[in-house]
Amino acid sequence: MIKSSVTIALVPEIKQGPWIFWHDLKASIQKAADLKFDAVELFTSSAQAVDTSELKAYLAAQSMGISAVGTGAGKVIHGLTLTDADPEIRQKAVQFIADMMRFGAQFEAPAIIGSMQGNAGLDRAVSLRDLADSLKELGALAISLGVELIYEPLNRYETNLFNRLEDAAAFLEAEEIAGVGLLADFFHMNIEEEDLAASIRKNARWIRHVHFADSNRRPIGFGHTEINSVAKALQDIGYSGYVSAEAFPWPDSDAAAAQTIQAFNHYFKK
Repeated sequence: MIKSSVTIALVPEIKQGPWIFWHDLKASIQKAADLKFDAVELFTSSAQAVDTSELKAYLAAQSMGISAVGTGAGKVIHGLTLTDADPEIRQKAVQFIADMMRFGAQFEAPAIIGSMQGNAGLDRAVSLRDLADSLKELGALAISLGVELIYEPLNRYETNLFNRLEDAAAFLEAEEIAGVGLLADFFHMNIEEEDLAASIRKNARWIRHVHFADSNRRPIGFGHTEINSVAKALQDIGYSGYVSAEAFPWPDSDAAAAQTIQAFNHYFKK
């Protein structure tokens, strides 16, 4: 069964980003629970930024889970990426992600690599080698932790590495990278994929997480993405993971969350 999730960001430096809830972790979990979301996707400044015991208590009180943890603060705050020309920075990036993976694993939640993938430098082959080496190391850690690592193809304006599911899947397969799956983000796919539903079907075995946002990155229903075929594709491939709202809190957080769960129920609970 496909499950619902909504984003909570606790990093002031990314406040303008596509996150539904902000600020108060306990109150945000409560709001998500009141709307009957199954889980929350959490963005923190580091693996140590949230008290684990308190978070477990908040989640248990509302019978909620964590769908995934984001690693973007590693780039936004510390400037770390897996493709930096400096090997010391690359290793710090690996360590930051590894710490987030260990944090997420306490909640059986995978970590997502989005912006921390970085960009290819002047020598693309070298950058791809560095990326593969890092993903192999992190993928092995994911296997040992019992959770997968999730790699997110971003649109061309955010990375020049892999913009389409098919290209990222081909890279993971060619490099024989274990423990790593893909994130299908509707917003990025709207820019890069010829046919969202067809891409989901073609890359079904790689998809581990879905970001639920419309063409303008507002909540589903506030843009022009044709969701029926995409939702059907996810159901047809037997996807049973989370569909998580990584969207702007438009017109505000509460309205965006309400719109998201309404859309989720319409497309996935018919």
